[in-house]
Amino acid sequence: MRAPLVLVTAAAIAGLSACTDQGAGSDIDTGDFGNATMNNTLAMTSARDLAIDLSHRFAAEVPSTINFAFNSAELDGAARATLREQARWISQYPDLKFRVYGHTDKVGSDRYNKRLGLRRANVAVDYLVTQGIPRRQLEAVVSFGETQPLIVTEGRERQNRRTVTEVSGFLRRPASLLDGKYALFTYSEYVTSATEPHELVLVDKQGGAEER
Repeated sequence: MRAPLVLVTAAAIAGLSACTDQGAGSDIDTGDFGNATMNNTLAMTSARDLAIDLSHRFAAEVPSTINFAFNSAELDGAARATLREQARWISQYPDLKFRVYGHTDKVGSDRYNKRLGLRRANVAVDYLVTQGIPRRQLEAVVSFGETQPLIVTEGRERQNRRTVTEVSGFLRRPASLLDGKYALFTYSEYVTSATEPHELVLVDKQGGAEER
């Protein structure tokens, strides 16, 4: 197919010429204006996307939730076992930050439940620290109290009495996002995506499509 012919009028040429004339501010833009902002944005976006990917991997590979008895912030055997699994995973990524969110059921006042949720988050963090995780990697500053139930009920519900551990970002941006374990993670994601079944669609010259 022949490329469309573009006609440029004399007036348009004159307008373009005027843009190249020296005038007020014409020597300010050297062609790289905004590059610093663009580079920073790309770097931060890459780190953000990697943190999101690692967050999904954490949730897929490790139980992220522990539960509590009614009106309690004490860890039972199952909770401690889950936190030990979390600690083993977290120890692989010393530059990652994690948040532990505390939740309660609907029984009790909102003020009391927020305090209880925060106590639960702090207990979980304290236990992770005993497993060798540096406290600087962990935050227990957010408590949703009773406001985000898994099971909507006004009564007692164990599934709502929980803490949830999530990846929240990096302590510092890695010197190279493709370095060490982060490169291995990225590589494994590439291999997975390459081996997943894909649907081949052939398009003929008439615009029809055939699936294989």
